[in-house]
Amino acid sequence: MNNAYFSFPMPQNEPVRDYAPNSADAKNLKAAIADLKAQVRDIPMYIGGEEVRTDNKVSIHPPHETAHLLGHFSMGDETHINKAIEAALKARDQWAATSWEHRASIFLKAADLLANKYRFKMNAATMLGQSKNAYQAEIDSACELIDFLRFNVHFLSQIYAQQPISAPGVNNRMEYRALEGFVLAITPFNFTAIGGNLPTAPAMCGNVIVWKPANTQVYSASVFMEILKEAGLPDGVINLVYAGGPTIGDICFKHKDFAGVHFTGSTGVFNTMWKTIGENAPHYKSYPRIVGETGGKDFVYAHPSADADAVAANLLRGAFEYQGQKCSAASRAYLPSNIAEAVKNKLLAEMKTLKMGPVDDFTNFVNAVIDEKSFDKLANYIDGVKNSSDAEIIAGGSYDKSKGYFIEPTVIEAKKADYVTMCEELFGPVLTIYVYDEQEWDSILDTVDRTSGYALTGSIFAKDRQVIEYLTKRLVNAAGNFYINDKPTGAVVGQQPFGGARASGTNDKAGSALNLYRWLSARTIKETFVPVTNYRYAFHQEG
Repeated sequence: MNNAYFSFPMPQNEPVRDYAPNSADAKNLKAAIADLKAQVRDIPMYIGGEEVRTDNKVSIHPPHETAHLLGHFSMGDETHINKAIEAALKARDQWAATSWEHRASIFLKAADLLANKYRFKMNAATMLGQSKNAYQAEIDSACELIDFLRFNVHFLSQIYAQQPISAPGVNNRMEYRALEGFVLAITPFNFTAIGGNLPTAPAMCGNVIVWKPANTQVYSASVFMEILKEAGLPDGVINLVYAGGPTIGDICFKHKDFAGVHFTGSTGVFNTMWKTIGENAPHYKSYPRIVGETGGKDFVYAHPSADADAVAANLLRGAFEYQGQKCSAASRAYLPSNIAEAVKNKLLAEMKTLKMGPVDDFTNFVNAVIDEKSFDKLANYIDGVKNSSDAEIIAGGSYDKSKGYFIEPTVIEAKKADYVTMCEELFGPVLTIYVYDEQEWDSILDTVDRTSGYALTGSIFAKDRQVIEYLTKRLVNAAGNFYINDKPTGAVVGQQPFGGARASGTNDKAGSALNLYRWLSARTIKETFVPVTNYRYAFHQEG
């Protein structure tokens, strides 16, 4: 059976390269960017190992340089989705029966290819396609994706090694089977690493995948497929398709062999998926696994004992790195009156030093938001503040889409704790702060906990250890990833397994063994060496 107890050791996290000015890494990355920009790529779907192109071409432009054409991808339709399912199911039996150490070796090779040969190309693709600066691309499309591949191999080997005890004369064992069917992976634009992890985590477990990335992440997703193919992934194990969400859902969620969905995206879409799967439950061969990470309205709470400089620095990083487009980004902050002015002064002074512009210029800290739809949404919120008596913009507030989708990092001060931008997910470089009476540091916690239906990430800042303990317990359900004296972003695989509860998802903790359990179906086997030949027990034998 493919559950051999072959143990892969705990890996080390991939070191982050800093791309310092004039360094070899910086020169190599800039060369990779220039090389990709000089091409107009024709990006295919990958179905059953074949490159599939259609006449329905969708153009790809950098969000920060919308006049530049990076290439096109082929949009598929229902026929391509059906072919992807067929290819996956055709590959399933052989892939599920492949010995575990050989499955694992493919993904370990992919990690090494990404760490070396493909590092600059992958980072450049992420920078151009998703408008990330060099550092944000490095920690995402290189380091985190490498870590997902390596750590998941380690975690899965630990799972396979977990075996039951056996009584004398009996041998008990546990087989961790692949799910019976195919898994649908639906991935977002904001992290190339998530785009890579959602299909590969279940694939490591012996499952076959239909993978639909966000249209705005196709550029880097196609590079990852190049890596997987070079690493030796068999045809049909992961099928990369581009089609509309409703088309994907209508076909996959009605298929009798649908075995599960691995999703990151909006709460509304996830709720619709869950409802549809539930309605179709009688038609499935097995009950599907539903794993999802959705939205967040992530908080930073500062106690009156907090260090003002630390709060300001972490608000800046937490709110404005990658233009606030991280699921974990600091979006609402609660500042006590005794340090609020110091925090605001420090924050606003530091914001004046932020540079915004294209990713090619490595001195730019802030780049563009992902597309025009996101730009327009954020601009409407900002305009709403300008016309409101319940809040004011104290920094930023400008926007311009003449060359790219640029939203200036913006800080809003709300006069009411329930002002709209304190409550609704914006997904952009907009931070709203609310100043509370320092004497009400405890009662404001009810507002922190109840303002949002989400519970993804949250930070507290305090110096008093008893207060830290109290806050940790008081906000126990407010965030799946909870940070003490740190920003609410930057979870590292193997260090801070990621996921939230409430409306933020199923909290299956990507980057841990918990997530991998969801893609396995256990079978218990008991073998008796010498079977009984008489049904009678001792208690009712005649004397």
